[in-house]
Amino acid sequence: LAGVVFTGSTATAQHINQTLAARQGAIIPLIAETGGLNAMIADSSALPEQLAHDVMVSAFNSAGQRCSALRILWLQQDIAPAVLERLKGMLATWHIGHSQHLQSDVSSVINAHSQQHLHYYCQQLQPQALWHAHATLSAECSKGYYVAPQAFLLKRANLPQHEVFGPILHIVTWQHHELHEVIQHINQTGYGLTLGVHSRIESHIKHIQQQAQVGNLYINRNQIGAQVACQPFGGEGLSGTGFKAGGQHYLLRFCTERVSTQNLTVLGANTELLFLD
Repeated sequence: LAGVVFTGSTATAQHINQTLAARQGAIIPLIAETGGLNAMIADSSALPEQLAHDVMVSAFNSAGQRCSALRILWLQQDIAPAVLERLKGMLATWHIGHSQHLQSDVSSVINAHSQQHLHYYCQQLQPQALWHAHATLSAECSKGYYVAPQAFLLKRANLPQHEVFGPILHIVTWQHHELHEVIQHINQTGYGLTLGVHSRIESHIKHIQQQAQVGNLYINRNQIGAQVACQPFGGEGLSGTGFKAGGQHYLLRFCTERVSTQNLTVLGANTELLFLD
């Protein structure tokens, strides 16, 4: 065994890391790409139509079962009513069904355990919601592991502390003077995989770029769909080990650096000095 590359949950990555550390023999490298509480920050300069579209794609495509999927939308209070209304309307029009049908916008989650866990989670979250919107399950959804995409507006104290792997979007509002506080809150979760930004204010974008501790930052677009092996992707902190699949430094993690040092004076002189002009 020369090295391990892993994509999956943070808990499993930590278990692999502990197992490798305890094994006999050489210390080997581990590259882990895990999930996270991926956030998106939207300020009042964001275009509501584009923002709503990118939120829907980021949070609900693939039934929210991407490690890069949006989990928490930080929405500036000034544009919250307009964006929430658009999200509610878009959720009402989305079709949930089998992926073989062209009209399906969202298909099922991976298994019955995931379905039951997500249903229970939403039931627990419902009383805490300040606003709630959801898609409607069609009749065919009774024969599969389907979960309706849902969005919940919450107080900050009720935001999740761990990844919820499914089509569940948490939304929280912030005031115009709280941008730095929002970034700090995101950093303090310990996760650092993807972060979306919707803003037309260059100073806001630069501030987030400088302060956010995430592996992949997506500006004025959705935050999923990195092309495997050609677009660098990977996180830090609880979301990964830093090296990115598709990145220019990826293979360095598997390399061993060797250095050779020779004392030339045993030959009677330093030969390089003899030929100096």
